[in-house]
Amino acid sequence: MKPLNPIVISGREVLPLVEGGKGIAVSNGESSGAWAAAGGVGTFSGVNADFYDEDGNFVPVVYHGKTRRERHDELVAYAIRGGIAQAQIAHEIAGGEGRIHMNVLWEMAAAETVLEGVLSGAAGLIHGVTCGAGMPYRIAEIAAKHNVYYYPIVSSARAFRALWKRAYNKYPEGLGGVVYEDPWRAGGHNGLSNSENPLEPQPPYPRVREIREVMREFGLDNVPIFMAGGVWCLEDWEDWIENPELGPIAFQFGTRPLLTQESPISDAWKQKLLTLREGDIFLNRYSPTGFWSSAVDNSFIEELRERSERQVAYTTEPLGAHSTPLSIGARGRQVFVTEADKRRCVGWIAEGFTEAMRTPDSTLIFVTPENANEIRTDQINCMGCLSACQFSNWAQNETGTTGKKADPRSYCIQKTLQAIHLTDDVENQLMFSGHGAYRFAEDPFYSNGFIPTVRQLVDRLRSGQ
Repeated sequence: MKPLNPIVISGREVLPLVEGGKGIAVSNGESSGAWAAAGGVGTFSGVNADFYDEDGNFVPVVYHGKTRRERHDELVAYAIRGGIAQAQIAHEIAGGEGRIHMNVLWEMAAAETVLEGVLSGAAGLIHGVTCGAGMPYRIAEIAAKHNVYYYPIVSSARAFRALWKRAYNKYPEGLGGVVYEDPWRAGGHNGLSNSENPLEPQPPYPRVREIREVMREFGLDNVPIFMAGGVWCLEDWEDWIENPELGPIAFQFGTRPLLTQESPISDAWKQKLLTLREGDIFLNRYSPTGFWSSAVDNSFIEELRERSERQVAYTTEPLGAHSTPLSIGARGRQVFVTEADKRRCVGWIAEGFTEAMRTPDSTLIFVTPENANEIRTDQINCMGCLSACQFSNWAQNETGTTGKKADPRSYCIQKTLQAIHLTDDVENQLMFSGHGAYRFAEDPFYSNGFIPTVRQLVDRLRSGQ
């Protein structure tokens, strides 16, 4: 195993080991502070981070607003307070060691407002900001304003080139690194483009090499690239270390930090990770963001998959093969489907999936009355957690809507991520995970259910294993 030498990240020499900044409360001040204290880069999530009162008690989000806009404003205010709180915790635990980064999603609700609020309220405590889930053109300008480094998350050289030419070239000194997140192997939302086949993973080395070639065009030879997505142990990546073709490289770990003592996820979640097998992570496109995402293939995902499978195209007037009438809803309104689809619909209805719900794509899905009621309730209770939501049709604009029908094939992402965070329900909630999570069950480090501290994990990673 080659020696793992420190590199400069966010203005200081640290171990090139980075904690991935996972979503709602999954990487927090405690986990990121411990990672920094161990000499690496800790990253807490700035996506609706947990907030605590003066006595240190967790303050849950309770919405009082009657409209989506009012609830959206409440959510943003809570997110800013939570981000500041987690930065303070991380700073105290780090004890001046390592670096502390904050991760935000560009497509989350009021991303710029939240980022400005947290960086202002936690001035001097955060050294860098990572940002993905979209094209974060303004992240460089915001980071420069608050004197922190910025780290765009991309999945291709083409994306970085566009970001640099449009915005980042004006703030070259603040570019702390470029995070390459492998769209086929990473957990959570993935940056697969329409031209890439989700079923045919591409090797990361040529893609990262291409990013470095583009960076060299712009004089960014010494700016590190973070390899993220599918990174389990450094023995797998030894040929990347001190590789002149790639330049300075750091390794970002998203999945392995979940299973540490400082990780804020529930014990039930941690135990579930120890049971996963290869193939248990499912790459899907059910997310209300419209992005591909990777999650554990549990009952939650299974229900979404079956919901979309009980789907037929329809027309409101007889048109071509869509000439067979079908009565739907309490009022028996008539739509037209193909003869074969009519037989399928009748079969689903006989099985109890009696509610036909319209999608934006002129299709119907068939669900149980209980499921239909839950979907409609969740859509009504939308709090605007995304810049644009396919599930509820909320959009962060003057009209407050995407202008399209709400899509019942998706789900309320805020609701389910809060539920898995606050309960032990790991079967009926969304559990994001990287595709390498099955290795927990195979790695002898975790035998007999061993759960390490962050420092023990970092020491293990430094050994290459």
